[in-house]
Amino acid sequence: MSNVFKPDTLCVQGGWSPKKGEPRVLPIYQSTTFKYETSDQMAKLFDLEESGYFYTRLQNPTNDAVASKICALEGGAAAMLTSSGQAASFYAMFNICSAGDHIVSASTIYGGTFNLFAVTMKKLGIEVTFVDQDAPVDVIAKAFQPNTKALFAETISNPGLSILDIEKFAQIAHSQGVPLIVDNTFATPINCRPFEWGADIVIHSTTKYMDGHASSVGGAIVDSGNFDWNAYPGKFPGLTEPDASYHGLTYTESFGKGAYITKATVQLMRDLGSTQSPQNAFLLNLGLETLHLRMPRHCENALKVAQYLEGKEEVAWVNYCGLKGNKYYELGQKYMPKGSCGVVTFGLKGGREVAIRFMDSLKLAAIVTHVADARTSVLHPASHTHRQLSDEQLIAAGVAPDLIRFSVGIESADDIIADIEQALANK
Repeated sequence: MSNVFKPDTLCVQGGWSPKKGEPRVLPIYQSTTFKYETSDQMAKLFDLEESGYFYTRLQNPTNDAVASKICALEGGAAAMLTSSGQAASFYAMFNICSAGDHIVSASTIYGGTFNLFAVTMKKLGIEVTFVDQDAPVDVIAKAFQPNTKALFAETISNPGLSILDIEKFAQIAHSQGVPLIVDNTFATPINCRPFEWGADIVIHSTTKYMDGHASSVGGAIVDSGNFDWNAYPGKFPGLTEPDASYHGLTYTESFGKGAYITKATVQLMRDLGSTQSPQNAFLLNLGLETLHLRMPRHCENALKVAQYLEGKEEVAWVNYCGLKGNKYYELGQKYMPKGSCGVVTFGLKGGREVAIRFMDSLKLAAIVTHVADARTSVLHPASHTHRQLSDEQLIAAGVAPDLIRFSVGIESADDIIADIEQALANK
């Protein structure tokens, strides 16, 4: 379905347009492989001379339909699903980086991504420099090197809730001849479309709001098709020079705006295999059908919770960009005028121990690692996801030691606030 339709329509009907006699609902193509009549037909698929399906590790009709829906929602040129958001982060970078290369990243990003860049990719010979995303342009520009291949950030950082100045980061990236890769998980394309502000590639942990049910782990990569890889000879050889594993095929010549996603599919997915299962893609699609309905409710409830917390004596601070006077209020209004997300962070007077007692007293909100689904949940990163970091390291990553990440669901806002009220009284 064309992305000329509004997001509400794309959420419900995008990606799958059944023909005469075909299922009205996107089916699950639960098969590892696909049959052809002749050996030559199969050979053309393996040589990338024709499009089609031959093995689900690379492509599957269910997955492609869902990827197409997400692509349309973001306004992109091509997209693919991965087995997790972490896989999407890795593939997005590794698709254009190799040993000896360098990337620049905002420091206030999800802890798992921070570790992926700083530790795991370093083992592969890819270095990273972390920067303060709120720093002036000239300060951030100093982090770039001749071998820098990408600039990375999150539209809304997890869990610090910093709002990215996408236009600023896009200008920096393009002045350095590299793409801007943005994680749009928390905002979703319902509330923010980074391509419209200059981003080149968008990734998602579809595990979060896109799925909405907390039933399926997954990820997605969407390419805008706007970055001109050929404009920088020798900088992106994987895309602009012949690939020996496909008889000397050059991706930018053969696939145009689809070059980046095609390479990630037929090369990285072929060799590393982090594909999303068709069953999970099917469940993800069910979640996407209500994304446009759920996100406004998440934002409405989160704002009510944030406003309530602001008025409580026990609360030391509250961070939510929807609050007037918040550090990121203006950026939030610029990039996400309809709302940001359902996640609120705050700290309680008394620090870590008080935060832990408060969380243990909650009854409706569940203590879980997950975030951003229909059910209200809570986490204390310093005690859980970031517990390996010192207080100094936590602050450098944009995570205050007393930070409580409260993911506001789509239940009654009155019930959520009542739960917080009783937990504050019993902490």
